[in-house]
Amino acid sequence: MKWFLKLLLLFSMTTTTIAQTDFKAHQLTFERVRTAYKEKWPVLKTELETAGIKEAFNLYIVAYKYESRLEIWVKDRNKKQYQLFKAYSFCANSGTLGPKIKEGDLQTPEGFYHVNAFNPKSNFYLSLGVNYPNGIDRLRSGKEKPGGDIYIHGNCVTVGCIPLTDEKIKEVYVLAVEARNAGQQQIPVHIFPFKMNTANLNKQLPRFPQQKNLWETLRVGYDYFQKNKLIPTVTELNGKYIIK
Repeated sequence: MKWFLKLLLLFSMTTTTIAQTDFKAHQLTFERVRTAYKEKWPVLKTELETAGIKEAFNLYIVAYKYESRLEIWVKDRNKKQYQLFKAYSFCANSGTLGPKIKEGDLQTPEGFYHVNAFNPKSNFYLSLGVNYPNGIDRLRSGKEKPGGDIYIHGNCVTVGCIPLTDEKIKEVYVLAVEARNAGQQQIPVHIFPFKMNTANLNKQLPRFPQQKNLWETLRVGYDYFQKNKLIPTVTELNGKYIIK
C-alpha cells in the first residue's frame, strides 16, 4: 500500500508539473507570444529579481479609469504581501465614469473580475479577456443585453476595453503567462472608477450620485488591498459583492 501511495503522489506531482509547463509551451507556439518573450522577458525577469521576486509569483491587475492607469502587482509565493511592480497608462479611453450597463454603451466595466482568456491571435496584437459580465453586471443590465468581449489589449482603440499599445501588452501578457504557468489558475482584474480615497469620492459622487451604492462597495475592496496588500475574497450574493 505504501509503495502505491508513493507512486500515486509521484504521478500527481508529475502531471501537475506537465499541466503547468504545457500552458507556456502552448502559448509559445504562437509567433506574437514568442516575439513578446524574446523582446520583453529577459528584462522583466531581471526587474523581478531586483524586486526580490525570484520564484514563482502570483499576479494582480488593477485598473483606474479616471487616472487611465493599469497597475501590475506581484507576490512571490514565499512572501505574504503583494508589491507594485509596473504601471502603464491607457492609450485610449471610451465612455465615462460608472459601470458598463448594456451592449454598445462604450463603457468600461467597474467591478471585481479575473482573466478568463489568453488571446495570442488578437485583432489587437495580444489580449487578456476579462470575465465581464458577471452575475452582478447581468442583474444590473436587466432586460438589456449586457455586452461582452472586454479585454486588456494592444493597439490604441477602444469601445469599452483597456488598450495599452502593442509594446505594453507584450509585457503584461508575458507576466500573465508566467503567473498562469506557475499555477495561478485565476488572475484577479479589479477595475475601479478612480483611486477610491475620500477626496476622490467626494469629488465624483456629486456628479454621479446614482453610483453611490456600487462605489461604496468597491471602496471596501480597494481599502482592504491598500491596507493589507492582499487581495480580498469577493463573492456575489443577491446582486451585491460580499467582500471579506
